[in-house]
Amino acid sequence: MADQYTWGLILGSVLGLVALYNLGLFTLYNFVMRNKRDSLDTRNDCLKSTSAVNEECGSDNFTDADVIIVGAGVAGAALAHTLGKDGRRVQVIERDLSEPDRIVGELLQPGGYLKLIELGLQDCLEEIDAQRVFGYALFKDGRSTQLSYPLEKFHSDVAGRSFHNGRFIQRLREKAASLPNVRLEQGTVTSLVEEKGTIKGVQYKTKGGQELTAYAPLTIVCDGCFSNLRRSLCNPKVRLPLISPLTVTNN
Repeated sequence: MADQYTWGLILGSVLGLVALYNLGLFTLYNFVMRNKRDSLDTRNDCLKSTSAVNEECGSDNFTDADVIIVGAGVAGAALAHTLGKDGRRVQVIERDLSEPDRIVGELLQPGGYLKLIELGLQDCLEEIDAQRVFGYALFKDGRSTQLSYPLEKFHSDVAGRSFHNGRFIQRLREKAASLPNVRLEQGTVTSLVEEKGTIKGVQYKTKGGQELTAYAPLTIVCDGCFSNLRRSLCNPKVRLPLISPLTVTNN
């Protein structure tokens, strides 16, 4: 009788442990799935927001990057989207994710529009009041003439585009951030991390002032004319030819 009681106690304990284990797995599964749903909802809300790229917006499960891109202008954002579509994990660090407000690059030539089509980014020209451009008009001394783009061999939609550059850049950033493996982060890259002549990543300061280091097998710097990394990437030697002073002689 005692043996039966002992075996019953052991069996009951085992079944209890199994039940607790299954309950733990079930609770853990629900916790993970709830967090995944919450992360997805948060990400969707981020991308739907009109200020989606004004703060960090990207995958919450983002770990090590395959590529770090410094700068999210036309080149950086387009490259991030292209590499992201290729399955690369891309971390983009941009000093200011607010809409740029300066006059630069306001005209996209037809060749540029064809390149956008090739990259799958032509929809970035939508909803920014972009105007189609078919050529140039020249005015001088009361006379004028028109020079049209040679577009006869292309689809009727192919033309130049005139737009506000800042709005175009924001659309490119939103397109890149829509990919789950692309992360846009506002921060200022202060230096490159170099080991034995090889760039391993970057050191940067976040919007909140936190100093961080990011690593990746490939780092691409395309932060424009205001780059603070140019001096560390190249050492241009400007040669100033010696000009002899002009000598005037009186005969």
